[in-house]
Amino acid sequence: MIRHLVVAFLCLCAGAAQAFDPFVVRDIRVEGIQRIEAGTVFSYLPVKVGETMTDEKAAAAIKALFATGFFKDVRLEVQRDVLIVMVEERPAVSQIDFIGNKEFDKDALRKGLREIGLAEGRSLDKALLDQAEQEIKRQYLARWRYGASVVTTVTPLERNRVGVSFSITEGDVTKIREINVVGNRAFKEKDLLQLFVLQTPGWMTWYTKNDQYSKQKLSGDLETLRSHYLNNGYLEFNIESTQVSITPDKKDIYITINISEGDKYTVSDVGLGGEMLLPQAELRRLIQSKPGETFSREKLSESTKKITDRLGNEGYAFANANAVPELDKAAKRVALTIMIDPGRRVYVRRINIS
Repeated sequence: MIRHLVVAFLCLCAGAAQAFDPFVVRDIRVEGIQRIEAGTVFSYLPVKVGETMTDEKAAAAIKALFATGFFKDVRLEVQRDVLIVMVEERPAVSQIDFIGNKEFDKDALRKGLREIGLAEGRSLDKALLDQAEQEIKRQYLARWRYGASVVTTVTPLERNRVGVSFSITEGDVTKIREINVVGNRAFKEKDLLQLFVLQTPGWMTWYTKNDQYSKQKLSGDLETLRSHYLNNGYLEFNIESTQVSITPDKKDIYITINISEGDKYTVSDVGLGGEMLLPQAELRRLIQSKPGETFSREKLSESTKKITDRLGNEGYAFANANAVPELDKAAKRVALTIMIDPGRRVYVRRINIS
């Protein structure tokens, strides 16, 4: 008489497994294996010959066997106190091939797939194939080929093996068709765009490739734009939003940058605060920002750096100097106070020369 312990793992999780009386395992038999060694199956079982089998151990056995990724189905049965482990193996990947790839060589594509778990000799499942397609597309996106597509073909082979083929349509390189800055009044758009690394197609972009969209390059260009305004007095400058859109045919990209310039500020005063340690007159000579000048973040940064460097020469290696602005919005003026924190003095205990 055969007693079914567990029909499938999903049934077990749902509480639909048939309960049974615990029994002492007289023998263990594995059925359905083709490539996997029986010893591999035994190593995942929480029970051995001579031990008592329970519902809990049956659940643990099926969970452990499914977790290996080797099997599509696992069932446990009992016949005269013999535990029968019935499995259906997932097919093994015998070979991986690529068709239509020119931008990448096959080894580079295989390396990317190997990192997500798809390689020759490994077990295959549908979820892994979906991941593989996304990984290939990701590699093409990194080369600005937003129109790349992938079709996967799985060919059954003998001994429960399969061949996997990826047919790739690379598509055209997606180019930046337009870059627009919206909200600018103080500077012409063409002058602002000249600050950018990203460009629309021109006579040198075939070499620089700066007409190909890059998130990193755009982030750098936005920081350059912000610095330009802050160095020209626009203390309240803000990038409100950035939109990057791609045409339906995946050939062109449009970038729109919405900004708020704010008012232009003049420096009304520059003061010093905190624990200065050095003569104030000496520290003031290090300050680049002067009253009456247009505010510049660059000059202010140079000032604080010169002060911390000077304190460093006196042994205060961890000194900090931070500028605190006070805006007079009505007069469009800013008063700056540079707060100094020298920190603890550092002494040299030993010098080793080797």
